[in-house]
Amino acid sequence: MSNAQAVMADTLMLPADVAGAIVDPKVHADLDRLHAAYSWARAHNPLGIAQVEGFDPFWVVTKHADIMEVGRDAETYHNSDRSSVVFPKATIDQFVAMTGKPNVSDTLIALDGDQHRKLRGITQKWFMPASVRQLDGRVREIAKTFVDKMQGLGGECDFVGDVGLLYPLRVVMDIMGVPPQDEPLMLKLTQEIFAPQDPEMNRAQAEADPVEMAKQMGAIIADFARYFGAITTDRLKNPRNDLATVLATAQIDGVPLNEGVLSSYYLIVATAGHDTTSSSTATAMWALANFPDLLPRLKDDLSLIPGFIDEAIRWGTPVRHFMRTATKDVELRGRKIAKGDWLMLCYGSGNRDEEVFEAPFEFRIDRKPNKHLAFGYGAHVCLGQHLGKMEMQTLFEELIPRLASVELAGPMSLSAANLVSGPKRLPLRYRFA
Repeated sequence: MSNAQAVMADTLMLPADVAGAIVDPKVHADLDRLHAAYSWARAHNPLGIAQVEGFDPFWVVTKHADIMEVGRDAETYHNSDRSSVVFPKATIDQFVAMTGKPNVSDTLIALDGDQHRKLRGITQKWFMPASVRQLDGRVREIAKTFVDKMQGLGGECDFVGDVGLLYPLRVVMDIMGVPPQDEPLMLKLTQEIFAPQDPEMNRAQAEADPVEMAKQMGAIIADFARYFGAITTDRLKNPRNDLATVLATAQIDGVPLNEGVLSSYYLIVATAGHDTTSSSTATAMWALANFPDLLPRLKDDLSLIPGFIDEAIRWGTPVRHFMRTATKDVELRGRKIAKGDWLMLCYGSGNRDEEVFEAPFEFRIDRKPNKHLAFGYGAHVCLGQHLGKMEMQTLFEELIPRLASVELAGPMSLSAANLVSGPKRLPLRYRFA
């Protein structure tokens, strides 16, 4: 390597501590440390290369504009060519050994082009604003049930375990047609698949090495497949007005979905459909308890609730990243990305970009516009974003008029996971009016 090449390579590389922090699950459970790494990268090397032991090298995309540029160009930047999640190389190699592909399951997240577009179209109508509005009565009924539950807990609770996890789970399972008695199983499997690096939440209840983590995830996906295989058999015989029936009877170009694709579809709806909303709901509740001026403002003017919800979603950004793979040589932010290069879209960093958000480290419910990227951007933008926001708005419309005061009764803790991370404990002390 020439001196000029060495200087160029050194300019491209992120410092080891910054690169390591961005992939470290434990750092994702500490927002101060995570955002310190993101802020350094945005200021000094907004499109740098991370070289972390045990991982293939990848570009780290930290600026809002660059994340949008990659997100909108689904032809140049693919999801399926390499892993769509930044797993260790040994984990991805194990996925390939198990499935023949770098992703453990063919969910919508890991598909491209016509296959992604046609599969997404099967349920898209269910998640559009007009359809979501038709669910308002049922969602409001569920929200009231959980506000009543919170009131009945006597002024103290762990909001995550008592309300935050269970309310969005009930909504999504109701829409899917999963019976209430099976909700604990769905919650357990969701936590295991989204937090394989967190010893409190993964299947082994212990630290897992990269190969073992891949095997655990394969076993979890097999459990999902068995459960929803029985649901499919039932819905083909006894169709209902639920999302499970839509999936069980779906066809693309006149051909029913094969077992693997169908199972993956159930998986993404049954997990992402509630987990990220749970995280954002708990973040919003943390904000109410942490910033004393918020509750009286919202009680005085309930029309501020949508802005409050958007800001909570921006603040927490539960989906930390997705990966893309360049399909050709391309230039981004003046740097040459080669065909086959791997890129990490850091949504949490984009949502604190000083060029887009004034005072990004302040919690402001009156941000207009609030152009956060917590739902992604482009062809893969979150299918359930309208439902998730409606669930949150409904819950807080029911809760805030009845809530007289709320404060933290202990520190909030987050899951140690670098893909989807959110509060796993939120102790509160509160009083109802």
